[in-house]
Amino acid sequence: MDNTKRITQIALFVALIAVFSQIAIPLPMGVPINLALFAVFICAMMLPLKQSMFAVLIYLLLGFIGVPVFAGFRAGPSSLLGKTGGYLIGYFFCTFLIGILRYRTNSFLKRMAAMLLGLIACYTFGTLWFVKVTNIGIIQSLGYCVIPFIPGDIIKIISASLLVPRLQSALKLKIA
Repeated sequence: MDNTKRITQIALFVALIAVFSQIAIPLPMGVPINLALFAVFICAMMLPLKQSMFAVLIYLLLGFIGVPVFAGFRAGPSSLLGKTGGYLIGYFFCTFLIGILRYRTNSFLKRMAAMLLGLIACYTFGTLWFVKVTNIGIIQSLGYCVIPFIPGDIIKIISASLLVPRLQSALKLKIA
């Protein structure tokens, strides 16, 4: 694949994650429900591992330097290093896990399993970060930051698992 095509695909997914981050519903404790993870799931399934991780890294760096790409058009070091920043950084771990598993995801259930493992990585890192920054206990933090999001994230996983093969077919992309 030539460099122009790679760069274009990475840029497309950086933009997709940024746009989907803005489709959000705020909740108490400042952890919004948004579609960023849906875009991360699709990115990790559609692009090779290095490219998908690079796309997420660029997204995080853009937000860190002040480009308003995070939910609610937030940006800056305080967004990435604040109480919910661990979930943003967790996108990177999510992408990594899905990326290393994507070559074995030749069925709907396997795609869902890969995305679920990626989600667990994101939840784990984000929740531990939240606990550290807020000094709120793990059980209470799970109640704020994980449990309310599980139904929506399961819907995102199911939707992405159904959508990815159709996108790959439409765009004539191969998992290779």
